[in-house]
Amino acid sequence: MKNIAFAFLVIASGASAALAQEDPPVDCANAQTQADMNQCSYQDFETADKELNAVYKQALASQAEVDKEAAEMGPDYVGAVKALKKAQRAWIDYRDGHCDGVGYEAVGGSMQPMLINGCMATLTQTRTKELKELVQGMGN
Repeated sequence: MKNIAFAFLVIASGASAALAQEDPPVDCANAQTQADMNQCSYQDFETADKELNAVYKQALASQAEVDKEAAEMGPDYVGAVKALKKAQRAWIDYRDGHCDGVGYEAVGGSMQPMLINGCMATLTQTRTKELKELVQGMGN
């Protein structure tokens, strides 16, 4: 009986080790399966989101500079950072809701995540462009 239990533990630990190994990276330029396309679309969104976060930090710094200069004219002129944060929160709600809606084209299907991720990546890239324009428009 001990040998059977030991053999089971050896087999189970080998299976766990095999499951723990990571799959090779997907070649997104040649993705063939829906699972690969879903993964690639998520990677596209992650890349876009990282860039957005970096540009958003620049936009916050830019708006903080605007507020700093405006403070010299009085407290009624300060609010650029607050406005940017309000807009960003609203934009995130819009992006998430809109893209969830886009996913309903394939609700319950295997391509639903790809549709949502693609939408989120596209809207995030557009928002990043808007924030860059904001920073540039503020003379930075």
